[in-house]
Parts: sequence; structure tokens; C-alpha cells
Amino acid sequence: MVTVLALRHPRSAIVSAPDRPKRRDSPGALSYDLVPMNKLLVCAGGVVAMSLLANAGCSSTSGGDGVGAEGGYGAGTGSGGSSASGGGLGLGGNGASIAVGGMAGSGAVGGGGLVCDPGAYDIPGNNFDDDCDGQIDNEVVGCDGAIPDIGYADPMSAAQAIGLCKVAQGGSWGVIEAKYVKADGTAGMNPTSHGLLPNFGPNVQTQEGQRLLALSSGAARRPGDIGYLTPQDGSMGTQSPQPPGFPIDTPACPGVTTGGNAIDPAGLELRVRVPTNAKSFKFAFNFYTAEYPVYICTAFNDFFVALQNPAPPNAVQGNISFDSQNNPVSVNNSMLDVCVPGTHKGKTFPCPLGTGQLQGTGFQGGAATGWLETQSPVDPGSEITLRFTIYDVGDDWLDSTVLIDNFQWSVEESTGSVTKPVPR
Repeated sequence: MVTVLALRHPRSAIVSAPDRPKRRDSPGALSYDLVPMNKLLVCAGGVVAMSLLANAGCSSTSGGDGVGAEGGYGAGTGSGGSSASGGGLGLGGNGASIAVGGMAGSGAVGGGGLVCDPGAYDIPGNNFDDDCDGQIDNEVVGCDGAIPDIGYADPMSAAQAIGLCKVAQGGSWGVIEAKYVKADGTAGMNPTSHGLLPNFGPNVQTQEGQRLLALSSGAARRPGDIGYLTPQDGSMGTQSPQPPGFPIDTPACPGVTTGGNAIDPAGLELRVRVPTNAKSFKFAFNFYTAEYPVYICTAFNDFFVALQNPAPPNAVQGNISFDSQNNPVSVNNSMLDVCVPGTHKGKTFPCPLGTGQLQGTGFQGGAATGWLETQSPVDPGSEITLRFTIYDVGDDWLDSTVLIDNFQWSVEESTGSVTKPVPR
């Protein structure tokens, strides 16, 4: 039996066994010399190996464990525990994945190689078909252009707006479930508290694609949008318990407690299957509040919380977005950099980013963080739940809004969650 494996290449050609002279290799195996790079190798025995390296050979056995080609010369094939050594490419015995590198067998990786896996995401710019779909670097990005309006109700569109474009199918990575929720994860948020916006005022643009997700304890709208309410008096008529373990009060405001229910809560909860080659993820957010400066360090506080389950080791009550003192993002944290400078209730705000990002948003006179990025670790191939939520505490006026965008997977290791400014 002869098996042929084709490469997608404009000059690929099929070379059958009789076309090539035999060379001596392992007993019981049929072997053939190298055909030109990016062309086909054909091996007998029902298992195929391709080589992308010069001086590579091809070898397979007829049943049982395979014997790899000689090291340094080419790719071999193996099933069960066998492996192919050398600087070539091996197709594992289970056929599930292809490996390039020092060793490969049964889909394993060796010697710093690359693995094709249907559960992986295509890493941009690495010139490799990571997800085995036959195309290189073709991961879909910028998938939110077809969202029809800012109030579109489908929560899957909210996932697209932040940059999560893929729906999980079979063993692939992607979004399994998306839903709008209140702070405790239950249904019933006011639909005006989410918006799929093309910008937020003239000076704040999307971080990727054509839309971003806005969640608000008031109306997630811009001045002039249908349904807009000023953040000074945008009561939405909803409540829920705060997430378990919250509120977490900041040490910078000693003696100030912000208890009680979450008022006017808004959230997006996503259940996601992680790509098999992802070790962390990132997303960008920008938090706006009308509580600044009058209600700094008072019982009237607004929170943005990003909850991950399973949580990384340094998360506080599952929250992965926090300032340098591990305080959740709120009116009282140390990240308010878009504002008019001042000292309020003993806290000094230098406001290095000025007020430009407040213009045309309804938050003139308030404050914002500017774009920040949270990165958090994940286990490759696992399922995680993410809940992004914002809410008032203490009253239902002087609202806050968070913008979320540019979700990305990463192969970077991350020992714990970290939040830092987006490079400007």
C-alpha cells in the first residue's frame, strides 16, 4: 500500500516509488532519496513522513512500532512509542498532528519543533499552519464589521466586538457560550447597559476591528446615541449581589467600606475553550467614572471586575484586573490617569494623560484610566469562564463605564495576572 501526503505549494508534485532509486536504510522498510524541497515523499507501509529539510529521507515500517530514519538526514514515522529523529518532519502514528523538529512520533514534539494541532490557534506571523487547516497564518481577526447596530442583543456579537471571533466546534478552540449577566452571574441586566460602539468620543478608538464592547452602570451610549443617559443620573433599575468575596476595599482609603448590593450591574460572561498552544491571554480595557473627584474615598464606589475561573494563583477572589497594590479597578484605585490633576481626600492624582479621552463621552469632569492591558495565564486546551462586570455601590447615580477590546491569545508564559498600560 502506498500513501501520499500533499503539501500546499505551487510547485508540489507527486513522485511514486519507481521514479526514485532505492537507498539502503533500515531492514524491512522501503526508502527513497530526497525529492526537491516542498515536493512530495511517498512511503510504503500505511504511514507517511514528509521532509522540509535538505538531505532528508523517508522511511516507514509495515506494522508495529515504526523505525525512524537516521538522525541528521530526515524524517521518519512512528506509531506507539516510536519516534523519528533528525532534523525533519514526522507524522505521528495517530495521525492527529504533525511535528517539525528534532524528534516526532505519535504527534509528539521534539527538539524545539512546531506542532500542527486542530485545537490550536494560528499564531500570527510564524509562517506555519498551527491548526492543521491547510493554510498558514489565517486566523480570523476583525470579525465585528457585520454587527448591525450598537444595541445588538446577541452576546456572541459582544465576544466578536472584543476580538474573540471563533465559536468552538468539535475539538477546536473558541467561545462555547456567551451571555449578558448581572454582577453575580444571573440574568436580568438592563439591555441599555451594554453597547457595541465604533468609538467612544472623538479621541478614543477601537483597539482592533471596528467595534468595542462598552459595559456601564448607566447607559453604554455616547452623547447623541439613541438611549443615551448622562452618567450623572443614569439609573437602570437593576440590582444583584456583588460577586463572591466583594467588595474589596482599598487600603488607600482606610476606614471606608463599600458594602451592599451591586446597583445597576452589567456584565458579559464567556465560556471559552482555550487553544492547545495558548499559555495566556490578553485584553485591553479603559475605565471611566463620574464619581471623580467628589466621591473619592467614600462609600459611593463603582467597580470593574474581570473574573477568571479557574483563577490564576495571584487572583484576588478570581479577579485578574487590579492595580499595583492588588486593588480592583474602582473610583479609588491608583490608575486614574485621564483627569484634571488634584488632591482629593488625601489622594493625589497627577493625571499624566490629560483630559482628551473624556471629550465627547459624557464624562467631562470625571476621570478614566486610559487603555490598560491585563494578561493572565491559562492551561492549554482547558475550558475557562470569564465574567467582565461593572456596577455601582451605595447609590444608582454618578455612573461608570468600561470599554473592552483586543482580546488575544498568546504563547507567552505568565505566572500570574498582571495589568499595565497599553504601550502608547
